[in-house]
Amino acid sequence: MKNTFLKPRQVSVGGIGNVTKLVMGGDSPITIQTMWKEGIVPVLNSEQALISIIEQIQKLQGLGCDIIRFAVPDMASAEALCKISQRTTMPLVADIHFDYKLALRCLEGNVAKIRINPGNIGERKKVEAVVNACREKGAAIRIGVNTGSFPKDIVEKVEKGLISRAEGLAETAAREAGVFDELNFDQFLVSMKASSVKETIDANEAFASKYAIPLHIGVTEAGPLIGGLVKSTLAFSHLLTEGIGSTIRVSLSSSPENEVIAGKEILTECGLRQGGVRIISCPRCGRNGFDVHGFVDRWQSDLLSMKKDITVAVMGCVVNGPGEGKHADLGICGAGDSVLIFKKGEIVRTIREENTQILSQNADIAFREELESL
Repeated sequence: MKNTFLKPRQVSVGGIGNVTKLVMGGDSPITIQTMWKEGIVPVLNSEQALISIIEQIQKLQGLGCDIIRFAVPDMASAEALCKISQRTTMPLVADIHFDYKLALRCLEGNVAKIRINPGNIGERKKVEAVVNACREKGAAIRIGVNTGSFPKDIVEKVEKGLISRAEGLAETAAREAGVFDELNFDQFLVSMKASSVKETIDANEAFASKYAIPLHIGVTEAGPLIGGLVKSTLAFSHLLTEGIGSTIRVSLSSSPENEVIAGKEILTECGLRQGGVRIISCPRCGRNGFDVHGFVDRWQSDLLSMKKDITVAVMGCVVNGPGEGKHADLGICGAGDSVLIFKKGEIVRTIREENTQILSQNADIAFREELESL
């Protein structure tokens, strides 16, 4: 019998000071998250370091990122995050472990959400202090549960084979959510992350069948670019098709940009995000007359940041060029010693030049001109 999953309630994230307000759950669009991968303490003593981070956040925002999470291991990081949160419209999340005072400090800034695991924060009064501060500030909370944060009794159940690790994740998450229910606080999401696709799916399905709480879905420690993409795509496409998941993070041993692009592509292919530039490109072969890989590397971020609703084809030769790419609004391909630019299969420009470097530069210029004319 097919499982029935509950429609998640809505949770507001952001809307504090200069920060954009997002709504997760209900019928709201699924948001894309990534995590900052460097320390942020230098912003306390360097305006240039702060400007650099803000510029990188804006770039991620342009690519389609909705939320960014920052690790906050110490008080200096908390102070730095407060400073960053006052200079961007992007909702920022503070990732807190063990020390509840770090969460309280972050909430003095415009931080939109706190990620905690009540089980490792300590005494009930500490959890209550964080909840009350979030309630007062209008900030949300994410309960983050993984297989390394099981309570002792659940660890014993798993070890004895009484429950699976996926069931342990769901049971732990339900227990942590119960703490917030007792405190009459409902502006929270839950994440249950495992490093395997099956456990991630099973845990989220088990939870979503019982609780109307928005879920942040992800496969933790998914691995390098290729392995991580495979795991995340399999898990997300399964869960999203079932209506499970209000926000996603593709966890990769790669750049935040690649995490955002991957999340965007997954949502698009699942029919859950429309518009924007769609890039199709050939894998390249011995017929190659154009540096497809180099062109895509140079143009990918710019194209994906544009608000145009178009398809762009980047092809190595005339076999895959105007022919197979004829449905593209704009395309570029190699043709012997030339580069062709085409629209809907019709060649609009031919660039010839013996010097390959100049040929590439001229092709870029011509491509930009045609792109701006769309």
